[in-house]
Amino acid sequence: NETHDCSLQVGGNDQWFNILGGTELIRRVRGAQAHAFTVPLIMTADGKKMGKTEKGAVWLDPAQVSAYDYYQYWVNVADADVARFMKLYTFMELERIAEYAKLEGSAIRQAKAVLAWEATAIAHGEEAANAAQEAAKKVFSGAASDDMPTHAVSFPCSILDAYVGGGLTPSKGAARRLIKQGGARFETDKISDPEFMIEQPGVLWAGKKRAVRLIEA
Repeated sequence: NETHDCSLQVGGNDQWFNILGGTELIRRVRGAQAHAFTVPLIMTADGKKMGKTEKGAVWLDPAQVSAYDYYQYWVNVADADVARFMKLYTFMELERIAEYAKLEGSAIRQAKAVLAWEATAIAHGEEAANAAQEAAKKVFSGAASDDMPTHAVSFPCSILDAYVGGGLTPSKGAARRLIKQGGARFETDKISDPEFMIEQPGVLWAGKKRAVRLIEA
């Protein structure tokens, strides 16, 4: 306000109190009038704020979140959110969205793939969206892809270090829990030992949907 004569701040409903504090400060310090404008937060079906994942915020900048990871974010949204997010985050026609909203059971995966492609194409372009989609198909058929997330390590490498360094878990403790719960896999082999050493390049899995390709540093 002081530097650029800005008189309006826009934010989410959860920032209402903070923004009002700013308008009051401007009034007291500068004797000027300022305004607050807030909008409802977009929540997922389970009541969480949009954009919060195990790895943190979902960035539009590919330097922060790759097009592949961005695509995966949308593929992995809850079934109940798919049609609503198509309306909010794509330019799809409502009639087309209504058709996908009718899908049930395993068929919803088809709608999720469409949502992921449309959202990724807007943020990163159609070429990147196509590459992310093809990479996802290869990965989930058991093959590696140059377009999937890659992490360079020196072999042999601790599986705990690989999980943290590859961004699949936020900490070694989380990696240990993943292994204990049976969600760890290297290539096609299930890993049950947290002291396991990875001896060669391959794909490291966290559950059935998240993976990173380990390469020689």
